[in-house]
Amino acid sequence: MCGICGIFDTSGSPVRRETLDAMTDSLRHRGPEARGTWLERGIGLGHARLSIIDLATGDQPMSNEDASLWISFNGEVFNYLELRDELMARGHIFKTTSDTEVILHGYEEYGTDFFRRMNGQWACALWNTGRRELLLCRDRVGIAPLFFTSVSSKGGRRILFASEPKALFRDPGVPRELDPRGLAESFTFWTTVAPRSVFKGIRDLPPGRWIRFTEGSEQEGSYWELRYPPRSAETAGSAAEHARHLRETLVEATRLRFTRSDVPVAAYLSGGIDSSVTTAVIRNFTDTRIKTFSLRFADTEFDEGGYQEQMVSRLGTDHETLTVTNQDIGEVFPEVVAQAEKPLLRTAPAPMFLLSRFVRDSGYKVVVTGEGSDEMLGGYDIFREALVRDFIARAPESALRPEIIRHLYPWLQRNPASAPAFAKSFFSQSLDPADAALSHRPRWQSASGIMRLLHPDLQDEVAQYRVADVLLERMPAGAAGWHPLSRAQWLEITTLLAGYLLASQGDRMLMAHGVEGRFPFLDPDLIDLAAALPPRYKIMGLDEKYLLKYAFADLVPEQILRRPKQPYRAPDAGSFFSREPEWLKEITEPRQVRNSGVFNPQAVENLIQKCRRKKGQGMSNFDNMAVTAVLSTLLLQRQTAGSS
Repeated sequence: MCGICGIFDTSGSPVRRETLDAMTDSLRHRGPEARGTWLERGIGLGHARLSIIDLATGDQPMSNEDASLWISFNGEVFNYLELRDELMARGHIFKTTSDTEVILHGYEEYGTDFFRRMNGQWACALWNTGRRELLLCRDRVGIAPLFFTSVSSKGGRRILFASEPKALFRDPGVPRELDPRGLAESFTFWTTVAPRSVFKGIRDLPPGRWIRFTEGSEQEGSYWELRYPPRSAETAGSAAEHARHLRETLVEATRLRFTRSDVPVAAYLSGGIDSSVTTAVIRNFTDTRIKTFSLRFADTEFDEGGYQEQMVSRLGTDHETLTVTNQDIGEVFPEVVAQAEKPLLRTAPAPMFLLSRFVRDSGYKVVVTGEGSDEMLGGYDIFREALVRDFIARAPESALRPEIIRHLYPWLQRNPASAPAFAKSFFSQSLDPADAALSHRPRWQSASGIMRLLHPDLQDEVAQYRVADVLLERMPAGAAGWHPLSRAQWLEITTLLAGYLLASQGDRMLMAHGVEGRFPFLDPDLIDLAAALPPRYKIMGLDEKYLLKYAFADLVPEQILRRPKQPYRAPDAGSFFSREPEWLKEITEPRQVRNSGVFNPQAVENLIQKCRRKKGQGMSNFDNMAVTAVLSTLLLQRQTAGSS
C-alpha cells in the first residue's frame, strides 16, 4: 500500500509543481521509502511508495513502453504473476517485475474489464495521454481509500484526487468545511457511506467502481457489485461439502497474501477465531516461521490475552504483545483522529494505531489480519439480532419468543438479560418483516441520538436528510427476495466494513506508520463463495460462523472455536476521564465549542460534566458513543481548519 495523488486541469493549464509536491509530501506516512511525481500539460501524478513487491524497479508514477499510459497505484494485485503470463502470451513486453506494470498492460488489453480479473486491494489513477483522460478505480470492498474533488480554474476545472483528504487540502481552492449530511451519516451508520465524505465537496469513490474524467465530461461505471441469491435459489449441498470448498478457498487466499511479497509478512493474532484460522493456515500451509503480534488491554474487561496465549502455544509462533492502557488511548486520540479524518464513535482505532506503530518499530511492514470474516460468514451480534428480531416479528404476540434475547451476549458484563424489560422493548421496536433495515434499525436509531447534541442550526439542516432512506435506495434490485441475513450482511458490508473497519480502524491506522494490511477473508473468490452459502450454514441456531468452525476444527483449539463471540472493543469514556489528557479541557471549553458551530455548547457541557463525575466509568452505551463522537468531531474540525 502507498499514497497516491494527482491533479487534472481540464483547461490544459499547467499543474503547479509546488501543489503536487505538497500533496505528495502529505502522504509520506503511507509511503516513506520513495517519492515520485510526473507532470505534463494539464496533468500531474504523485506517489509515496511503500516498497513491497519489486523493490528495485517498481517506482512510480510508471508508464507503459511508449509512455501513452501512466499510473499511480496504491495496493497489491496478488494474482499479478498469472496475469503477467497471460498478457505476455498476448504480446505485451514488460520492463519490470512489479504488479503495477501488470495493470498498465491489462488496461491496454481489456480496458475497465481488466479490474474484474484482478485479485487484490487497490486504488489507482490511470492517465491516457492520447485521449487526455483520467480514470480512477477502487477495489471491490474498499480496502484502499480514494477521494476526489473539483475546483474551478481559469477556462475549466481542476480534478484533484488523493488517498486521504488531507492531501486535497494542500490546494488552497479546496474548502475545509464539514458537511452536515456527512455528520448525519456518521452519527447514524458510524461512518459516511461513499460517495459522501464528511467534508463538503469531497467525494469518496465507492468500492467496486471507476470514474473517468475528460476535458469535457465525467463518466462512472461499476465492475463489481455485492449480490446474494434469492431465497428460492439458495444452493444445496451438505455442510461438509460447503466446508471443504470454504477451506480450500481460504487456504489459497491466505497463502497468496502471505507469499506474494518481497519483504517479510507478519500476522495479527487477536485470540478470536478469524485471526486464529489465518495464522494456523500460514503455519500449516507454508514453509515460513510466522511472526505474530497481539494487542492486550490493561483493563481486563477488554483483554483477550488468555486466548492469544493458547494459539501461540499451539502454533509455536515468534510472538510479541503490546499492552494498552486507558491513558495510552486518551493521549494518542488526537493523532488517531488526524489519521482517520472522520468522526469516531468508538476509541477502538486508537489501540490499532499503537499496534501498527509497534509492528513497524519491530521491523515489519506487512501483516495478515482476520478482518472481513464476520461480515462474509455471519459472525456479528447484529446478524444474530437480525434473526432474533425476524423470529419475534413472525409472532409478535408471543410471550416466549423474546426469551431468546437472553442468549445473545454471553460475553458482555452488562448483558441485556439483566434488564429484560428494556431488552424486550429494544429488540421489539420497528418489527416490520418487510423493512429492508430490520436488522440495523435499532443500531441506527441509537447512534442517531447523537444528533440531538448538534447546534440548533445544524439540527434544522440534517432534519431534512432522511439518512437511512438514502442508503436503502441503493440496495440492488431483487434485495427484497434475499434472506434476512443476506440483507443484513449487505448493509453491514456497505456501511461499517468499508467506511469504518477497513478505513478508520484499518487502512488509516496501519498506514499511519507505513504498514500494509492483507485480508484473506476479503479475497474475491471467498466473497463470492460466502455470498452463495445457505444462510443456515453461516448461523446455525445462534451459533455464528458455524461453517468456518466446521471447516477448521482440526487447526484451532476447541476452547477458541467454542468461546462466546466477543467483538474487538476498547475503553471509550474511561480513556478520557479516568485521567484527563491535556488536550481535552481546551477542546471542550464552552467558548471553543460555541465557536465551532457544530454542537450545542450546553448539551456538550452537560455530557462532559456527567463523564467527569463518573470518571468515565459505568457509562451507558449511548454516552460512550456520544462523548467519543463529540471529542473526535471537535478535534477533526480544528485539525482540518489548521492544515496547510
